[in-house]
Amino acid sequence: MAQDIVPIELRLPQGDVVTLWAPRWREDGEEWEAFLGHEDDLFAFPDAAHLAAFVRTTEEHDLSDHPAWHLVPALSVAELMPADAHQYDLVGVPELVAEDPDTWTVGELADIVNIVRSLADVCELDEVHTVLDSAAGFSVLDQGTFPFTGRDGEKLWTDLAETISERWDEVLDALDDVVTVPEVDEAALEKSSAELAEFQAEAAEIDDESEDIEIVTVAGTDDEDAEAEAGPVGFWAEVGIDPIKIIADGVEYYTLRCYLDDEPVFLGADGKIDVARSPRALAKFLATEDLSDNDLTDVSTWDEVAAKATDGSLDLEPDADNTYVLAGLGEDLGEGVDAVDPVQLDLAVELLTDAADWADDESVGEALGQSESLGWLVSYILSPDPTRMAPSAPFDSEAEAWRKLVQAFENRLSVH
Repeated sequence: MAQDIVPIELRLPQGDVVTLWAPRWREDGEEWEAFLGHEDDLFAFPDAAHLAAFVRTTEEHDLSDHPAWHLVPALSVAELMPADAHQYDLVGVPELVAEDPDTWTVGELADIVNIVRSLADVCELDEVHTVLDSAAGFSVLDQGTFPFTGRDGEKLWTDLAETISERWDEVLDALDDVVTVPEVDEAALEKSSAELAEFQAEAAEIDDESEDIEIVTVAGTDDEDAEAEAGPVGFWAEVGIDPIKIIADGVEYYTLRCYLDDEPVFLGADGKIDVARSPRALAKFLATEDLSDNDLTDVSTWDEVAAKATDGSLDLEPDADNTYVLAGLGEDLGEGVDAVDPVQLDLAVELLTDAADWADDESVGEALGQSESLGWLVSYILSPDPTRMAPSAPFDSEAEAWRKLVQAFENRLSVH
């Protein structure tokens, strides 16, 4: 299928440049990936106006055979401006790895390294691959912070940071060598520059209007204000654990989950989630089973849950935010973007990702990565962006990939 053609911004030593990237797509049984360029040159431009002028007037380049290219010349300048998620600060990588390897730092570095690998693959930059293969940490960035925890993890991050400090200039120099700023048609540039200026003026006007809006608040009673400030109340909010409901293949399952230091922990152990088919059955399981080896019993408030389960006063009805409907999503994804409920999909992605993270399973993160066709489709549905073209049918392979993730999750359930 034809994947998106995505505007991206690269911060390089020569300055910030924009270009187009076609993530991997399959055609005639072969897999392809490409950037806007020709032969040994990677075409890049100082802004979206120059990019627009080029794509509207030039036909000879490496993306001209892409199945979705015919849509690109009709895009507005605004649609050719890279979204925040596709802006890659390559120059700032040494400063980035000077930080602790938290979720945001590792995630940003993973995105940058992935786009650099793609550039190295397409532009045949062996020297870039040599640098990225010289430290083991580069290959595990997509797994998040987990590989960089503990003594071994600290060493992995230190080796990665030292490699970047010593050799990242080799990566930047290799990319600088292939970047070319081609000439563009002057008449087309004049038109696109005016379009960009108009868009920027409208955006500035909207910002000014937003600043001028007076926010009016209506004061409530002291009790109401205190309750709003305190946030959600109730037993589960107090203990920091949530009952959750999962609907898969026509069957309802109930279990518990919490977050410790933003990391998910399920009722279960060794990657198996303990579930029951009704709140009552779950309450009975909690009251009667030996849960000494269960991961959730390590939570400091677990004794309060156990006490209520034993005396029969535990309310295990989940709220709407903790109800996950997996049933039917595979079929909806197969039909296309408009058939999918984004709220349902967002919750399902949360559940599958949480379960995989808890079980140290990389398969979900890999399948939902933006370099994979399923990941691109899911990303488009959950984060619609005017700078991206809608994915095009058929979506059979994406639907099948999703069903495999759901099946793997269901295999993780231990029913009581």
